[in-house]
Amino acid sequence: MHKLNPPVGRRVFYLSIQVVCNAIVIGFVAKGLVFLIDFITNLSFYGRLSFEPASPAGNSLGVLVIAVPIIGALLVGLMARFGSRAIGGHGIPEAMEKIILADSRIPPAITFLKPLSAALSIGTGGPFGAEGPIIATGGAFGSLTGQWIHISAAERKIVLAAGACAGMAAIFGSPLAAVLLAIELLLFEFSPRSVIPVALACVAGAGMHILLFGHQPVFAMPAIPTPDNKALAIYVLLGGGIGVVAAFVSRSVYWIEDAFEKLPIHWMWWPALGAIAIGVIGYFAPHTMGVGYDNITRLLSGAAPIRVIAALCFLKYLSWSISLGSGTSGGTLAPLFTIGGALGALLGGVVLQYFPNSGINLPTAALIGMAAMFAGASRAWLTSIVFALETTGQINGLLPLLGACVAAYFVSFFLMKGSIMTEKIQRRGVKTPDAFEPDILRNVAVRQLMVPIKGEQPSGPHIYAADHAGLAAELMGKHETDRLAVMESRDNEKIVGMVTAAGLLTFYSRQRQKELHYQSPPRTRRIMVQGRKFLRTTINHGS
Repeated sequence: MHKLNPPVGRRVFYLSIQVVCNAIVIGFVAKGLVFLIDFITNLSFYGRLSFEPASPAGNSLGVLVIAVPIIGALLVGLMARFGSRAIGGHGIPEAMEKIILADSRIPPAITFLKPLSAALSIGTGGPFGAEGPIIATGGAFGSLTGQWIHISAAERKIVLAAGACAGMAAIFGSPLAAVLLAIELLLFEFSPRSVIPVALACVAGAGMHILLFGHQPVFAMPAIPTPDNKALAIYVLLGGGIGVVAAFVSRSVYWIEDAFEKLPIHWMWWPALGAIAIGVIGYFAPHTMGVGYDNITRLLSGAAPIRVIAALCFLKYLSWSISLGSGTSGGTLAPLFTIGGALGALLGGVVLQYFPNSGINLPTAALIGMAAMFAGASRAWLTSIVFALETTGQINGLLPLLGACVAAYFVSFFLMKGSIMTEKIQRRGVKTPDAFEPDILRNVAVRQLMVPIKGEQPSGPHIYAADHAGLAAELMGKHETDRLAVMESRDNEKIVGMVTAAGLLTFYSRQRQKELHYQSPPRTRRIMVQGRKFLRTTINHGS
């Protein structure tokens, strides 16, 4: 007999202990990655053995600086060729792919190769942030521990997401944004069994941030004023405009990736070719190289020179998109925040130039620019808003952030099918979730859909009349059958009927038709077909 599992039970408690322990380890890994990046940066650009924070921007190598990122990319290419090609990319899409296609199983080698390759790439001038690699490493470590303790694929997904987002919380000290990142980009569900472990892991990761990095905001900025209605309207318009640019930025990364795919040379050499752009642009604009968290702080201060702002907007974009498209190891969050912050500051400056009484200010324009760019590119708009608030501590920015990020999120649906996080796997024909919708079958009891039994009593798997119909679909997939016997209750195991796959399909189709009655018939029919395909997949393969 099959009992309906409660939303929270002993398994959630065990998973919570597991992910908190993982988060503590991942916190130390995050600190180690930052140390390693600083060490390689000092060695590559200054010829010294030191773990002190360093930026490539102050180097005195002259034209020789062009060679540094190329050497780093050659080493990354060798690691990918003889280690694992999966070390390339920016972390989150790869984690999504493993969740959807591989039962959340990530090869153990990625746990070690990803941070090492990322440190080489970033430490030699790669225009990436440390957060992408640590998110990928945290997810790989979570998946690895999930494989060691032999938990189910659904539980391993939770452990993977918890590890990835604990890494983000450990780097930025932004636990709530990390939880939302898990919900919007990795789990695509909001249930107690998943949110509780992930939230506890993110709290532990943020605690490690306080222990290892300090408690001050990562991107300190001057206090911003509460906007009036006129300023708020301008910020929303700026957000919509940045959303258009975000769509272009997202698509251009994959255009560049497609161009590299057409090259008649082995993919191992692609990162080195992309690194030529890093070196050449870095020669003229050194601030475009490296992690660049200090660049975000400069933009948010409102005092960055226009030359620096323009370089961080246009040249940083060129350097980052070409190198990422080449398949090297790096991240997307910090570069998108930098490009968006610079664009917001530029657009804010234009508004102030022609409308000095608009009521906006440059720090707020830069803040909404960085958040709106990520919201439009990734469609993780709640993550973008909360991240900007947690990393700056500027509560007065809530309203303009909400308006600008929603505008960017809205615009993105008109300009691109997927997002920068989902485009790669969508190209392979894999459907990625983009909305939270009610599970129709979970909201109806089996007794409402069962039919009377005629003739011989059925044998095989059973279900209880009070269980929800979604569980019936899961059991049909698990036992590879199209029908289940229905028992009265757990106290009275008398067979009172039968539920069939055809009955579930009919009910699902009718409910979707009721929900979509206001839509045009072609659109309704298309969604109905998609619904039937989804349900058949659920029944044939299990949930």
